[in-house]
Amino acid sequence: MPRRYEGLTYWEIITRQMGFLKKNEQLKLNKGRVAVIGCGGIGGAAIEMLVRMGVGSLSIVDKDTFSISNINRQLMSNFHNIGKPKVTVTQERIWKINPFIEIETFNCEVNEDNVNTIIENSDVVIDAMDNIISRIIVSRECKRSKIPFVHGAVHASMGQVTVFGDRTPSYEEVFKLPSKGLRLTDEVKEKVQRLEGEIPPVIGPVPNIVGCIESFEALKLLTGKGSVIWAPKLLTFDLLKDDPFKIVEL
Repeated sequence: MPRRYEGLTYWEIITRQMGFLKKNEQLKLNKGRVAVIGCGGIGGAAIEMLVRMGVGSLSIVDKDTFSISNINRQLMSNFHNIGKPKVTVTQERIWKINPFIEIETFNCEVNEDNVNTIIENSDVVIDAMDNIISRIIVSRECKRSKIPFVHGAVHASMGQVTVFGDRTPSYEEVFKLPSKGLRLTDEVKEKVQRLEGEIPPVIGPVPNIVGCIESFEALKLLTGKGSVIWAPKLLTFDLLKDDPFKIVEL
């Protein structure tokens, strides 16, 4: 598509949300950069919603390839991309939805050596990770860099979302992790990993709901619209209940 049409097409894509967002708020989304760490169940949903809402720039991170067991919940997965890198598949899907978005991909696991490179210049970082050690590493760097860290996690029919900032308690403080205030030595990592246990069960709608809520928290952070779920407040839900959603304070 010729570049002279890009601006017009962008505004046509997001026409239906302009009764909700003002033009200056949409422009903030368009200028925003979000890093999503993980392209699986939570990450796939968050990424897709960010792209469809018109966020202008994304960094996406994942070291894994798609497997058949991902299909029950991960929007980016299907039988045709089994064995392919998640970041590559996700990038291709993003460009089919919105070819104007800027994307930076990292086909790697986040660690203490690369985390700054991955999240630098981001306005918001979304947690779509599947382990506590990675969350600690990213949350610490976000705190240091004063970048909001939107946390999400799932277990079976349950999910949770909160946002950490430079003026909130840290991720490790809120969840009372044994790593708080310590270097991530092998001994400390071992203590943290004991908390995780077995791989949690998960059913399709749950991570996708979490990812969608995280994307909306990113929208609030980028535009200034609405009230962010700042820690120690925590949005929790259990889809098996008849009143599934509530806000608690930890």
